[in-house]
Amino acid sequence: MGGARNYLIVTASYWSFTLTDGALRMLVLLHFYSLGYTPFMLASLFLLYEAAGIFANLGGGWLAARFGIPRMLAVGLILQIGGLMLLSALQPGWDAAFSVVWVVMAQGVSGVAKDITKTASKSAIKATSEGGAGQLFRWVAWFTGSKNAMKGFGFFAGGFLLEVAGFRPALWLMAAMLAVVLVNVLISLPRELGKAKASKSFRELFSKSRAINLLAAARIFLFGSRDVWFVVGLPVFLYTQGWQYMQVAGYIAAWTIGYGFVQAMAPMCVRRSKDGLSREIPEARLWGAGLTAIPVALVLLMQGHLPLSPALTVVVVLGVFGFAFAVISSLHSYLILAYAGTKKAAEDVGFYYAANAAGRLVGILLSGLLAQYGGLTTCLWGSTAMLAICLALVFLLPAEVASRLDSSGEHAPLSAAE
Repeated sequence: MGGARNYLIVTASYWSFTLTDGALRMLVLLHFYSLGYTPFMLASLFLLYEAAGIFANLGGGWLAARFGIPRMLAVGLILQIGGLMLLSALQPGWDAAFSVVWVVMAQGVSGVAKDITKTASKSAIKATSEGGAGQLFRWVAWFTGSKNAMKGFGFFAGGFLLEVAGFRPALWLMAAMLAVVLVNVLISLPRELGKAKASKSFRELFSKSRAINLLAAARIFLFGSRDVWFVVGLPVFLYTQGWQYMQVAGYIAAWTIGYGFVQAMAPMCVRRSKDGLSREIPEARLWGAGLTAIPVALVLLMQGHLPLSPALTVVVVLGVFGFAFAVISSLHSYLILAYAGTKKAAEDVGFYYAANAAGRLVGILLSGLLAQYGGLTTCLWGSTAMLAICLALVFLLPAEVASRLDSSGEHAPLSAAE
C-alpha cells in the first residue's frame, strides 16, 4: 500500500512539473515568435535545454542512488523555479543577442531541472513497484502517458496564460505552484526511497549491461526520428500551407495529448508475458518495423497525387505515426526498468534517459538543417533512416529471462527484480 501511495505522490508531483514545462515551452515560442524570431532561431533557444539533459540524467541517476529519490525530486523542482524566475528577469530593452543568451541560459537550467526530475520520478516507479512485471509495465505506461498528456495541456496553458496574464506574471504563477509541490514532496515521501550504494567513478555510470547499452542506443535514434520532423520541419511546413501560428501550436498540443493517452494504454496494445521479456521483445521489433514504414509511406503520398490537401495528409499520417510511436516509446520505457538492476535502478534509468536527451538534441539539430535545405520530405527521410537503425538495435536485444546480472554484478531472477 505504501508503494502505491509513494507512486501516486511522485506521479502527481511530476504532472505539476510537466504542466509548467509544456507551458514554458509554449510561452517562449509564442513570445519570441511575436518578436520576429524565425522557426530555426526558436529551435536554437532549446539546444542548451536538451544538451544539459544529457549530463543531468547521468548525474541525476547517480545522485538519486546516493541521496535518495525525494531529495533529487526537490532539487529538480527548485531548479525549475529558479529557471522560471531567471526568465522572468528578462527585460524588453536588452540587446537582442544578449536576450537570446539569457533565454538559452534560463532554458538550460530548466533542461537540467526536467531531466533530474524525470530520472528521479521514473526511478521511483522501480523502487515502489511490488506487483511483478505486469504491474511495472502498467505503472510505467500510465506514468509516461499521463505526463506527456499533461505536457500537451501545458502547451494550451502556456498560450492561455500569455494572453490572459502576460509573459512575466505567467512565469511567477507557475513558480508559485511548483513551490507548493516542493513542500508536499519534502513532507510526504520517505527520505530513503531509492537510496543505494552509488557508483564510485564516472566510468561506472556507463558500464551497464549489454541490454541496457543497446536499448540506450536505440533510444537515441527513436527520439531523434521524432524530433527530426516535429521540432522545425513540421511547423515550417504547416506555415507554408497557410496555417496560423496558433493552429500549429494547437495541433502540436493535441498530438502530444493524444500521444500521452496512447502511451498510457500501451499495455493493452502489446502481448505480454509473465517473465516480462519473452513476448515484449518481439513486440518491440514488430511495432518498430511498422513505425519505420510510416514516414516512407508519407513521403510517397506527398510525391504522388494526394486525395487530400498536403497539410491534411501530413496531419492524418503523422497522427498514425504518433499512435505507433507512443506504443513503442512506452514499451521501451518499460524495458529499461525490466532490464535495470535492483540495486542501482536510478543510475540505469539516468544512463538511459541521457541517451533520450542526446536523441532529442540530435533530432533538433537535424530538424533545423534538413528543413532548411530540403523541407519536410527530407526530414521524413532522415526519420526513416534513424528508425531503421533503432530497429536493427532492438533486434540485438536479449530476450533470455532465466537469470541475469543486476547492476551490482549479482545474478537475480526477473521475478525478483520486478
